[in-house]
Amino acid sequence: MERKQLICVNCPKGCHITVDLENGKPVNVSGYTCEQGKKYAMQETIDPMRVLTSTVKLENGTLNVLPVITEHEIPLRLWKIAMKEISKVSIKAPVKQGQIIIEDFLDTGVNLVSSRTVRNR
Repeated sequence: MERKQLICVNCPKGCHITVDLENGKPVNVSGYTCEQGKKYAMQETIDPMRVLTSTVKLENGTLNVLPVITEHEIPLRLWKIAMKEISKVSIKAPVKQGQIIIEDFLDTGVNLVSSRTVRNR
């Protein structure tokens, strides 16, 4: 049996959670004080998820790069591929905050969107 120790990041309590795994699957979770903590610990040990923030090239705008963010978490294991894909993107201003830059990013069902409004030069 494998044991993983985590500190929950869902709230300021920072619960110390222990997850026991058998064949890569959680069989026992302890140390959490809420269901969100338990859910976080189970997901974190199976397939960690994160919101990705980055920038893409921006043409003709008041900035040279556009900050972007995934609308929801995506698997952490995809980040290297995600950054490679993002580096290929170039968009023209103007851009509105929340505008979809890449729909269904990496077939995750999550959109990559602008996190800022940028006008033309």
